[in-house]
Amino acid sequence: MFSTLSLRLFFVALLCLPAVATRAATVLVVGDSLSAGYGIARELGWVNLLGQRLAQHNPAWQVVNASISGDTTANGRSRLPALLRQHEPKVLVLELGANDGLRGQPIPAMRDNLTAMIALAQKSGARVLLVGMRIPPNYGEDYTNAFEHAYVEVAQTRKVALVPFLLQGFAEKRELFQADTVHPTAAAQGLMLDNVWAGLKPLLKP
Repeated sequence: MFSTLSLRLFFVALLCLPAVATRAATVLVVGDSLSAGYGIARELGWVNLLGQRLAQHNPAWQVVNASISGDTTANGRSRLPALLRQHEPKVLVLELGANDGLRGQPIPAMRDNLTAMIALAQKSGARVLLVGMRIPPNYGEDYTNAFEHAYVEVAQTRKVALVPFLLQGFAEKRELFQADTVHPTAAAQGLMLDNVWAGLKPLLKP
């Protein structure tokens, strides 16, 4: 049996042990120019604002922004395996498809790419938030509607959370867009974050 002195020395030794560093869980954002902060200072973009919010309210989480301006779903599909190996995310925020739609690329191909990326992320153990987009009716009503519904179909098929529209609530406000009328200004980034946060927050489980 331990003597009183031995017990005291034992607990003192425990207190002197170095603290074990805890690695923050990663939210990986894979998107296009809307998430890369095109046309504004990168630190003002919604993904960087997300990092600040996590640091303040969810310090067990960190964000990695792997978004590239101009990326299509095909680009994202080719990049994702290496990103998953490198960052080992617990949550993937997938914001791609806008460039597919603006270029009039086939909806089935976009849907297949999104589905494959989500399946790969799920296989790695990550939870997924799919961020939807809408496009102008340049290619006709049928294409526009099919584009928007593709996100719903993919989310339902793979059973993942969905933000229906990244620009929800301000898409018609011209003053919140840059001169190209496509990319939101710095003033709109907080609104974009709030749209994403509604879907992301439930995924930030321990």
